[in-house]
Amino acid sequence: MNTFSQHKNLGLYYIFLAVAETGSLSEAAKSLYISQPAISKAIRQLESELDCTLFHRSSRGVRLTDEGQLLYNHISQAFFEINAGENILRTRKALGVGRIRFGASNTLCKYLLLPRLKNYVCDNPHVNISIDCQSSVHTRQLIDNRDIDIGLIAAPESAKGLRLYSAGFVQDTFVASPEYIRNLCLREPANSNNLFYHANLMLLTKDNVTRTYVNSYLSEQLLSQTTLMEIGSMDLLIEFAKTGLGIGCVIQEFVRDELENGTLIEVTPSDIHIKKREVCYCVNDSLPLSYAVSDFLDNYRV
Repeated sequence: MNTFSQHKNLGLYYIFLAVAETGSLSEAAKSLYISQPAISKAIRQLESELDCTLFHRSSRGVRLTDEGQLLYNHISQAFFEINAGENILRTRKALGVGRIRFGASNTLCKYLLLPRLKNYVCDNPHVNISIDCQSSVHTRQLIDNRDIDIGLIAAPESAKGLRLYSAGFVQDTFVASPEYIRNLCLREPANSNNLFYHANLMLLTKDNVTRTYVNSYLSEQLLSQTTLMEIGSMDLLIEFAKTGLGIGCVIQEFVRDELENGTLIEVTPSDIHIKKREVCYCVNDSLPLSYAVSDFLDNYRV
């Protein structure tokens, strides 16, 4: 016999349960708001499909046969599970239960993503959040492979296969402690334009997306004549600059407090004009967005 059609006969099973539980065709018809002849026809069709008698009929109503009881035991459990599943979904929807898997570099995670997540998690305590902190290049790969839901990266040259949502713009700048600049000017004939040729210049390592971008604005002469220190993370680079180890290239928005309180000062030469960069949340264009992901992108990304 062919596999019994699970989908087209769900309605018949629903009627079967109503008849079995009421013990009456007429009562089942009333509870389901359909006619009694329709109830009778559905039961006959189900019995024909299964090639067995499901009910004993009498003037006092109907009762299950042994085969009918066996079927009832399984079907009632199946419908119980369906109802349980529906109730779980309703509860999850009412509570806002969901999941978002983020990917971002350590720097973007700390300075851009986490401040946004603070409010989001407060408003959505039942959304499970996971964060994969990797390089921006790796984050793009995770998005392409569908291993994360949202990636936070600098706006890519090619957005093929992605949907992009702006997270704002960032400005690369050069900073140092006031003491470092003061001491540098005391021992070297430095001014704002040749300052770098006598300083320790601190940049991120060459495999970093920010370093690649900044390098396009720096002359080979500057890079060859300057004492260059390569630092593995933006946080360390900022701390090194605050400590007075040199001039560091950092993202302006990430040292706003230090610039305001004077711990750091900007020393970008007048002949270096680094354009602002856009940072974006990206999602895989081939995947539908869950409610949690859509809510974050619509209301919490900036």
